[in-house]
Amino acid sequence: MAVTRWEPLKDLMALQEKMNRLFEETFSRGPQEEEIGVWSPPVDILERGDEVILKMEVPEVDQKDIDIKMEGNILTIKGERKLEEGTRREDYHRLERPYGKFSRSFSLPNTVDQGKVKATYKDGILRLILPKKEETKPKQIEVEVG
Repeated sequence: MAVTRWEPLKDLMALQEKMNRLFEETFSRGPQEEEIGVWSPPVDILERGDEVILKMEVPEVDQKDIDIKMEGNILTIKGERKLEEGTRREDYHRLERPYGKFSRSFSLPNTVDQGKVKATYKDGILRLILPKKEETKPKQIEVEVG
């Protein structure tokens, strides 16, 4: 029998993604007039050592159009991808990529040190580094010979 490491954050994130898909599939009725222009950029969340890393694909979104807020343990990222200046939807023969406003929210574990979160934006990828608090990091305990 193989021993595997239990990663509760990874299991929680997978459960949240499944629940999000379930709600999206259950309640999707096709775009209503007031919903056109709302989209949801894809996100990867991984845990590496002493930090949680969130990567969101937001190509052609101007950095000034991205708003990141943390309230309690909820991280919310909002923004907007706009059509090129001087163009209208009617000017396009085909428009498959979504434009308009987006908003994504994530529940963060209590282990994240919210005061040290850093965000960078490069090549259309928004990257948030969420360091863990010192007291939640694993500590090595040495065994003394006695």
